[in-house]
Amino acid sequence: MVNDPRQAYSQEAGVLGEPIVQIAYFVNNSEQAAAWACKAYGAGPFFLVERIELAWAEHRGERQAQPFLHTSAYGQWGNVMMELVQQDVEGPSPFRDLFAPGEQGLHHTAMMVESLEGTYQAAAELGLEVAARAQTLNGREFAFIDTVAQQGHLLEVYERSEQLLGFYQFVADAARGWDGKEPVRRLG
Repeated sequence: MVNDPRQAYSQEAGVLGEPIVQIAYFVNNSEQAAAWACKAYGAGPFFLVERIELAWAEHRGERQAQPFLHTSAYGQWGNVMMELVQQDVEGPSPFRDLFAPGEQGLHHTAMMVESLEGTYQAAAELGLEVAARAQTLNGREFAFIDTVAQQGHLLEVYERSEQLLGFYQFVADAARGWDGKEPVRRLG
C-alpha cells in the first residue's frame, strides 16, 4: 500500500504521532479542480463523490441543523491522497473557517488515529481546539482540529478501519499504471 498508515515511524512519535495520509484543498468546483490537478501534477485519477450528506455535525461546539453538505474528489498524488472539497450548501462549517465564498486554498491534512477520544485529549494537551466533529451516514465519526495558528490549516482525524484503509488502497491502486484517461470518475 502506498504510505501505509499502519507502518511504524522510524523516528520517535509526537503526541499525535501518526503520519499524514491526505492533503486537502478547498475549491470552488471539485470536478474542475480534479481535472486541473491531473493535468498540472499528474495526480489521479480522481473519484468524485457528490453532495456528501452527514448524519450529524458540530461546528465550534454547536450542533448544526443542516450539516455541511459537500462534494469531494479523491485521487492519489505521489504517496498521499489528494482531496479536492467544495461546500455545496452555505452555512457554518470548517471550510468557512478558512475560506469565504469564492476563495480556495489548502484546507487540511489528514491522519488516521487509533482513538478519536484519545486524539481529542492529546490535542487539548497541545492547546488545540476541535473545530468540527461529524458523522457519516454509515456511522464513521471524523473531526477537524484547529491547527491554523501552528500550520496554517486544519488537521482532519478519523479512526483507522479496514473499510477506510480499503478506500485508500482503492484510490492508490487506480493510480498505479494509470494512462491518464478518464481523469475524473463518479462514485455513487
